[in-house]
Amino acid sequence: MKAIIVTKPFNIQISDVPDPMIQQPDDVIIRVTSGGICGSDIGIWNGTNSLATYPRLIGHEFGGIVEETGPAVTGIKPGDKVAVDPVISCGHCYACRIGRHNVCSSLEVMGVHRDGGFAEYVKAPAQNIHKFHTDFSESLLGLAEPFTIGMQVNNRAQISAADNVLVMGAGPIGITVMEVAKSRGARVMMTDLVPERLEKARSFGADETVLVSEENLEARVGLFTGGEGAPVIVDTVCQPFSFAQAVHLACPAGRIVVLSLKDTPAELIQAEVTKKELSILGSRLNCNCFDEVIDSFENGSLHPEHLMTHTRHFTEIEAALDEICNHPQNVLKTVLHFS
Repeated sequence: MKAIIVTKPFNIQISDVPDPMIQQPDDVIIRVTSGGICGSDIGIWNGTNSLATYPRLIGHEFGGIVEETGPAVTGIKPGDKVAVDPVISCGHCYACRIGRHNVCSSLEVMGVHRDGGFAEYVKAPAQNIHKFHTDFSESLLGLAEPFTIGMQVNNRAQISAADNVLVMGAGPIGITVMEVAKSRGARVMMTDLVPERLEKARSFGADETVLVSEENLEARVGLFTGGEGAPVIVDTVCQPFSFAQAVHLACPAGRIVVLSLKDTPAELIQAEVTKKELSILGSRLNCNCFDEVIDSFENGSLHPEHLMTHTRHFTEIEAALDEICNHPQNVLKTVLHFS
């Protein structure tokens, strides 16, 4: 079969690799139909993803149609349309024992730590397979995973209809956070440096947007929250300055969700954290969010078609990467087709 392999930074190839085979009783083989290109894929390609090893079959946002199942698999059958949770956990460390397998002490992610789903076929354990219940578009199956990131953020912050939410950054993850928050009844303000992304955010339901290069964010947050400061802030900008800014903009008893995996220190004023008794929450990957996302896709409360701004055949991966890197104002998510 054909697969997308990054052999080393800036060297990406369409390679022939062996077809996956059933080896364990709970194995499931999927014919991949679509996959979304993520920032972590770009990081593997350009050498900035410190978690990856080479060579690597990339791709952790993918879905398709079940081709074959192992003898112990129940509830999943050939022909089912599915999305795949790329998180592989040990099942017995402390995090796994308390139901938080997404931060397993020996966590591996398909497409990063082990081979992923940008191939014509892929194998995964049955517990990582999540079924669609309607005849959902094959082009959108791979977008369940990025929406699970937005769902996880909302779950970590316990966002509800009572909240005014500031989402810093209107990229793909910011959009998924916003859409999930709006589906829960929250009001959402989004920021960015790129006017085109803010236009998309408004068209997808953001209540207010702030072009931070030209507007005073603190003043706008004050107007948005009646002078209180933001009860919930989600930092998808993931820079040391944005984390520090979030601490400053949060209201007393506020919640801040951080997604950064950078190792650069941020300078925080500890007194602000203590005096306001802020809750600072990390959010990584997803913890059992796939079924909720799929239900929301199927009932129309979440809109994966908003995220998919570009499509290409998987053999055009180099052109897709060039487009994403050189025209970021136009691209939210490029979806690769594997038909």
